[in-house]
Amino acid sequence: MDVFPIILVIAFFQILIIQKPFPNLDQILLGVLLVVFGLFVFILGLDSALFPIGEKMANEFAIKGNALWIILFGFALGFSTTIAEPALTVVAGKAGGLAAGAGAIQDNKESIASFVLGLRITVAFSVGTAIALGVLRIIRGWPLIWFISGGYTLIVITTFFAPPQIIGIAYDSGGITTSTITVPLVAALGVGLATAIRGRNPILDGFGLIALASLNPIVFVLLYGISVYGLNI
Repeated sequence: MDVFPIILVIAFFQILIIQKPFPNLDQILLGVLLVVFGLFVFILGLDSALFPIGEKMANEFAIKGNALWIILFGFALGFSTTIAEPALTVVAGKAGGLAAGAGAIQDNKESIASFVLGLRITVAFSVGTAIALGVLRIIRGWPLIWFISGGYTLIVITTFFAPPQIIGIAYDSGGITTSTITVPLVAALGVGLATAIRGRNPILDGFGLIALASLNPIVFVLLYGISVYGLNI
């Protein structure tokens, strides 16, 4: 049922608008079956492993009562899951090639690899920092609006000084970092922590970590672009 709307849209435009038969129909049908099976296995894995282990670890850290370890765990979780994001690897690689083509870095494998690694580490560090701040917010009970308002204000200010070449990449980084690997574990961490801490509401306090993980990479990548390309003044 989740995949059916996608199939319906593609079939509608291919048959009624483009008015051509599907090329390699057997491969397309096989691909659809693989997508359905892959989504089923992925969701099954989330329900049976990732969500429970995230909530369990958050609960155990809360029982220990050491806020520093919980914050460090949040940072490490955000950093490691972001480094593992396939979408970030793809976008960072594309950005490295374009940066070399634009003359911002030397057009050789070493320079491109260094740029790509630096971009990935910057994004991962920003997500780790965002999750750590989000964990601290849950512990202290601070309103989420403070962080959202401050984050968007900082993004707008930084955008004015960032080079145009990095702005699009920076804004896309906010989306690609919160993907298939990061979201389940981070969401489970927030809900589990808010459930375990007395006086916190899982609905009001447990969510919001993903929003912070989307905001922070934009600022960090804009600053990274400024360090590579220079200020846009």
